[in-house]
Amino acid sequence: MKRTHIAALAIISATAFLAAAKDEVIMTVNGVDVPRSEFEYLYHKNQQQQVDPQSLEEYAEMFKVYKLKVADALSQKLDTASSFQKEMNQYKSDLAAPYMTDSLFLNSLVKEAFDLSREEVEAFHIMLAKGVTDQDIEASRAQADSLRGVLLNGGDFAELAAKYSVDRASSNVGGRMGYIVAGRFPYAFEKAAYTLAPGEISEIVESPQGFHILKGGKHRPARGTVLVEHIMKMVPPTASAEQQAAAKASIDSIYSVVVANPEKFEDLARELSDDKGSGRQGGKLNWFGAGMMVEPFDSASFAIQVNEISSPVRSQYGWHVIRKLDAKAPASLEEMKPTVLKRIANPQDERYALVEKNLIDKLRKKHKKTFKTADINTISSEELKNAEYDWLYANEPDYRNLLNEYREGSLLYEASLREVWDKAAKDEAGLTDYFNAHKDDYKWTKPHVKGILVQAANDSVAGLVRTALREVSDDNGLKALRKQFVGKATLDRILMEEGQNAMVDNVIFGGEPVKPNNKKYTVYFIFEPKLLDAPETMTDVKSLVTSDYQNQLERDWVENLKARYPVTVNEKVLRKVK
Repeated sequence: MKRTHIAALAIISATAFLAAAKDEVIMTVNGVDVPRSEFEYLYHKNQQQQVDPQSLEEYAEMFKVYKLKVADALSQKLDTASSFQKEMNQYKSDLAAPYMTDSLFLNSLVKEAFDLSREEVEAFHIMLAKGVTDQDIEASRAQADSLRGVLLNGGDFAELAAKYSVDRASSNVGGRMGYIVAGRFPYAFEKAAYTLAPGEISEIVESPQGFHILKGGKHRPARGTVLVEHIMKMVPPTASAEQQAAAKASIDSIYSVVVANPEKFEDLARELSDDKGSGRQGGKLNWFGAGMMVEPFDSASFAIQVNEISSPVRSQYGWHVIRKLDAKAPASLEEMKPTVLKRIANPQDERYALVEKNLIDKLRKKHKKTFKTADINTISSEELKNAEYDWLYANEPDYRNLLNEYREGSLLYEASLREVWDKAAKDEAGLTDYFNAHKDDYKWTKPHVKGILVQAANDSVAGLVRTALREVSDDNGLKALRKQFVGKATLDRILMEEGQNAMVDNVIFGGEPVKPNNKKYTVYFIFEPKLLDAPETMTDVKSLVTSDYQNQLERDWVENLKARYPVTVNEKVLRKVK
C-alpha cells in the first residue's frame, strides 16, 4: 500500500482551531473532541462510496475505531516524524493552491501574451554570455552597460553586433534575428522586443542565456503557422564557383520536374534532398511560425499558397524548393490559454516570480493584523503562507475537512503498518504458531502435488540436476543451482492441484505427455514429489495464513485500544445527523 503525496497539518494556530470548533461535539476520543461537521463530512462521503450504505449506528462504531487508531498513532508520536511533516506540508500547499490562485492576475498575463501574439516583430540584439562565476556575470553586465552607452551616443549597432555578440546566427547580419513571434523567447526579451519603437535601444535585458541589448524593429500582423515540405541542395560556405553552379543547376532541374509532376515531390525529396532528416519523411518539416526558420525560407513558405511550389530559394544553407501543405491562423485566446498557463507555472519562466510576488503582496495586506510588527514587509513569504493556511483551515470547511481527512488517514496508515501489516508479514514464528493452532481452517478440496519441477535441455543435464538437488537443503541452495544450470535447466518449486500444469498432470495424475514450455528443453521431471491432501506447513498456504493472522492482530489491536483510550459519544448530537 502506498500513500499519495498529500500531506497533513504541521502546526495549526490556536485561533484557527477556535474558529473551527464552533459546531457541536459529537464524540470525545482520548480527550479530543470531534465536531459534528467532521463526522457528517466523512459519514456522507462514506455513504456515497458504499454499494450497500451503512446505518448511522454502524458507521458511528466504525468511526470510533478509526479515531482510536488515530489516537494510538498520536500517542506513538508518528505525526512528529520528519518524513510525515514534509509530506503534510506539501499537501497543505497543494490543497491551498486553488484558494490562493489570483485568476484575475493570471488572466492578465494570458491576455498580455495573447496581445503580443497578434503581431510579429523584427528583432535585433547584441548578446553577451553571462559566464559562470559571480565575477564573470558582473563583468559581462558591465560590458553590456558599456556597449549600451556607446549605442546611445551614436555607435553603429551592426558593427558592435558583429564584434561582440555571441549569437553567431545574427551577429553577421547586423544583429537581426528576423521576425519573431511571442511565446518562443524569455519573457523580458519578448517584452522589450515588442515594446521598443523602431531604432530604439533597450535597457540591459537579462535572460537565462545571457545579457541582451535590443534595437526596435518593424511590426507586422502575425501570420500563424505553416506546414511545408522541401527539397534542398546544400551549398557549403567554402563551396567553389563550380560547386555553387552545380547546386543551382541541380535545384533548377528538380524544380522543373516537380512543377510538371507534383506527385514526384516526396519521392525526389527522399532520393535527392541533402536534408536527410526531412528527406526520409518525403521532405516534410514540422509546423513552424515566424522566426523558426532562416530567411528567406521563412518568407517564401508563408508567401506561397497551400499546394503551391516555390521557385528555388537560396538560404545560408543552400537552395530549396518548397511545397506548402497547410496553414493555420494565429491561435485564439482560449486556444492559447492552456499553453501560456503551463509556461507561467514553470519556475524558469520570469512570470512565475511575478505570480509569486502578486500572491505575497496580497497576503501582506490580508494578514497585516495577524503579525504584531510595525513593518509587515519584514515578514517572510513562508510565514505569510502559513498564516493563509491557518485562515483557510478556520474559514473554509472543504479545505479543513480534506486536510483533516488526509492527516488522519496518513496516521492511520502508519499505525496499521506497524501494528498489523508489517508485523504479520515479518513475524514468521507468529505465522507458524497461528497455522498450527488453526490447521483445520485450511483444507483443500483436491490433492496437491508438492516438489520441484525441473525442465532440462537433455537427459544428461536432467541427471546432473537430480544429483545436485539431493544436496540442496534450502532456497539459497536452490537459487545457487538455478545459476549453475542457467540456460540448461529451470528449477521451480510447485504446489499444484490437477489441471493447473500439463507437465505436472502427466507426471503425477496420469495425464498425456507434453512438450516443455520452452522449446530448448526436452526433458522434465518432478524432484521428490509429495501428494498432499492438506497443507503440510505454513508456507503451503502462507498468503491465506498471513491474511488471517493480520485479521487476528487487527482484532487484538482494537480491543487493546478500547481498553486504553476512553470514548464518549453524545447520542443527542448523533441523532441530529441526517
